[in-house]
Amino acid sequence: MAKIKITQVKSVIDRPERQKKTISALGLKKLNATVEVEATPQILGMITKVNHLVKVEEVK
Repeated sequence: MAKIKITQVKSVIDRPERQKKTISALGLKKLNATVEVEATPQILGMITKVNHLVKVEEVK
């Protein structure tokens, strides 16, 4: 599986509770936090739901 790097670039303040929980489930705790995860279908689906709040890069 490929690894991807996810960085939170926008705040979750004034966002729906569902988006806040998705950001938390991705392992992001605060603004500009970065996590490296496997690119599974479940993770990619979560990224799709909050793509306006995060930046995604492929790790080589």
